[in-house]
Amino acid sequence: MDHIPVLLDEVLEGLNLSRGKQVVDATLGLGGHAGHMLAAIAPDGMLIGFDRDVRNLNIAKENLAKEKGRTVFIRDSFGNLAKHGIEPVDAILFDLGYSSAHVDDPARGFSLRKEGPLDMRYDTGQDLKAEDIINSWSKDHLSALFREFGEETRSEPIATAIMRARKKDRITTTTALAEIIDGTVRRIGKIHPATQAFQALRIAVNDEFGEIERGLAAAIDLLKPEGRIAVLTFHSLEDRLVKQFLKRDDRVEAVNKKVIKPTYKEKQKNRRARSAKLRIVRRSV
Repeated sequence: MDHIPVLLDEVLEGLNLSRGKQVVDATLGLGGHAGHMLAAIAPDGMLIGFDRDVRNLNIAKENLAKEKGRTVFIRDSFGNLAKHGIEPVDAILFDLGYSSAHVDDPARGFSLRKEGPLDMRYDTGQDLKAEDIINSWSKDHLSALFREFGEETRSEPIATAIMRARKKDRITTTTALAEIIDGTVRRIGKIHPATQAFQALRIAVNDEFGEIERGLAAAIDLLKPEGRIAVLTFHSLEDRLVKQFLKRDDRVEAVNKKVIKPTYKEKQKNRRARSAKLRIVRRSV
């Protein structure tokens, strides 16, 4: 399973990696960024990789097998960075949101175009699924969810349509939900009308915003003086949260005064890079 790391050169440069450094990849995924980070800190640098998705973690272990002895793998959310007794490190990477591996597998329930269970969990061991939210939350709570986490201006009619549909039968698949929304609101351009509602559900199921705040707070605590954090975001709410959080903490200062975005060439090569933004901070105290 392939994964093309987004803004790879900019991440490696921004983290100021060199031989012997100790680093954390807080969102290991399939190990795309991690492999290059390990090369930059070779031959004696160490990498700790976090991921709460056991399948992705196992694939990353296979992809990084040649680095055995220089890697530590932890199955957990980066929101729990502070709970693992990690010694201070030189660099930490956050590549936020879902990976292409999640969307490409319909069984995970992230894709609105391929039928699968209404799941959306990164950690398949947790209880809460998207199906639970869709079939049990009130209309007001659903509407607020789509509006606040999806920036969906048509949240109320979508919530009303879901309430009406679930009275007839439980909504259990991604395509069933996508069709309800598609039949309720008008399409704008090529974007599927369920896109923002699916984003909101994914964020809620995985407590993504809470995880970001807990993870960044722990990461700053974990940095050595002059250590760096790089954060890749992929939508405006996520980026705004990261920007404001890092700005509030006076222990870190921005390395890049302007947010770093992918070149036209990279966006053409890698669709996932199209909305990417990279922010880098350095611990100053």
